[in-house]
Amino acid sequence: MTETNRLDRLLAAYCSPALAGVKPASLVACDRGQFPDLPQQLERYRAAFAPRDVRFEIVCACRGRFLLLVYRRALLEQRLADPSVQRVLRRFGYPAGQGLEALLRKLRQRIAQSEGFPHEIGLFLGYPVEDVVGFIRYGGRGCKLSGCWKVYGDAEAAARLFERLTRVCRAVTKRVEQGETLLEVFAAA
Repeated sequence: MTETNRLDRLLAAYCSPALAGVKPASLVACDRGQFPDLPQQLERYRAAFAPRDVRFEIVCACRGRFLLLVYRRALLEQRLADPSVQRVLRRFGYPAGQGLEALLRKLRQRIAQSEGFPHEIGLFLGYPVEDVVGFIRYGGRGCKLSGCWKVYGDAEAAARLFERLTRVCRAVTKRVEQGETLLEVFAAA
């Protein structure tokens, strides 16, 4: 399997909802051993997906992995402009009210400086505010539902969304496994 095919499969499995515009962003860890040339590989994806407003940004180049944020710029900007999202981000030192670049810069800084993981990243990924706040407050304990994330708010709505996200990932992954590239899958999108 080529490195490009491996990357297509990884992105199909974990980032299809963002690529399809179902959620503003997805995050995936890419092992440096498997994807040593990821920064260069991303140039092709950036060029191909730019007309669809999709961005590929490495938010952490850690020792053993890259953390890749795949996002729809307009959807992410809209999400982060929500006043309830801005209130939470402000509590963690984000420059709420500034542009997306400033928020992503702060996210990269928080990832680099955190011993664990900055859980407010869920806001960037489109998780409901009450679920992100609940996870931070309760340390992941006592949730109503656990799926793509831990749910502290509307479990029924989250279950429906989990199913939709899963369907999108499965459909795209199936097409990639049958030989299509991600570029071909989303060419008509």
